[in-house]
Amino acid sequence: MIKGLRPLLRGSTYSGVFFAYCGALASLPLLPFALLPALAWRSAPEAVQIALVLVLWAALVGVVGLARTTRRMLIVSARRLLRVPLPDPVAAASAPAAPSGADRWRTPLWLVLHVALGWAGGLTTGVLLAAGLAMPGGWTGTEARANLFGWSVQVTGGWSWVAAIGCVLLAAAVCVAVASVLRWSAPRLLGPSSAERLALAAERELLLAERNRLAHELHDSIGHTLTAATIQAAVAGEVLSADPVAARAAMRSIEESTRAALEDLDYVLGVLREEKAGTAPTRTLTDLPELLDRLRHAGAVVEPELSGELEQVQGTLSRAAYRILQEGLTNALRHGAGGPIEVRVAAAPDGLELSVVNRTGTGGAGAGSGAFPTSGHGLTGLAERVRLLHGEFEAGPDGSQRWRLAVRLPVRLPA
Repeated sequence: MIKGLRPLLRGSTYSGVFFAYCGALASLPLLPFALLPALAWRSAPEAVQIALVLVLWAALVGVVGLARTTRRMLIVSARRLLRVPLPDPVAAASAPAAPSGADRWRTPLWLVLHVALGWAGGLTTGVLLAAGLAMPGGWTGTEARANLFGWSVQVTGGWSWVAAIGCVLLAAAVCVAVASVLRWSAPRLLGPSSAERLALAAERELLLAERNRLAHELHDSIGHTLTAATIQAAVAGEVLSADPVAARAAMRSIEESTRAALEDLDYVLGVLREEKAGTAPTRTLTDLPELLDRLRHAGAVVEPELSGELEQVQGTLSRAAYRILQEGLTNALRHGAGGPIEVRVAAAPDGLELSVVNRTGTGGAGAGSGAFPTSGHGLTGLAERVRLLHGEFEAGPDGSQRWRLAVRLPVRLPA
């Protein structure tokens, strides 16, 4: 019994009924237009006139429901008053251009149901409350009589207060029924259609792809900065007394690289917080000389071979190529065995070729045994990035003591 009374005690029940009553009241301005045909056809029977008014009134309410603005308002109101988890309507750019007939009439149907329940629930609860609270003898134990549309009920003796309480409970039960029907029908009629669900899934897929791209960007930027800064700090400590100029240069390089990494971090965190982030870092192949200089300050010997017009490579591809080279150089510096690091970038009309070659073995500046760790996300992340760009990826030993990373990306240079 207590479980059955719980809906009577929920605030969402009465906020839902309030929502229904608001819909009923909002339909009143359309009633005069529905009365016009009945006024013009006075010779028709009364029942026909009433039916005609109700049908025209429902039709006008349904027409209002065809507007996109109406649906947005209904979804927001249903979320707040009915406590129904409804997603926002699909943006116009993502929504299907021509929704099917069934999808087009879902919102008008729900609006007609909403208004009908509002009027039926409002009239019923009003009558029940009036009968329960306004019975002449409802609280005194004397005779009580209720008359409605020619129907009369007489309650005598001590049963009058029982009838009054019963009317009030019935009014509350009607409120529960109205709110329950609206709450049940809202996801089915106001929720996204099958086409809109596909559009929402596509939006979520794009969002996940963007988050994944940001994760790669952050991994590349922060990983390179920490590796370079660690080696540069070690170099600065060793030459601090013997060569203060070189030590200061290493410290400046640490400052520049960490500042660039902080810009990347601020941008990524701004996007993840769904706030309007600042200008996105746009490091492209034109920034490659600066990257190579930072590696030289870390004590690495870099032998670049750059050919073609790198500044003419399109922005998205140029940024991806920079990150690929950054990751390759970082891993060569971290896991290589010292010696020169060969960097080759060749831009041609039909493709962009990237390669990083370094020594492997034990000992040396890199204090490692290969160009990439045996675990982690460096090599996997690079392969995935290249795959998304429809390129070719190759990484592995190149001879007995060399490791080679080679990437070819399809590219179109402006004419």
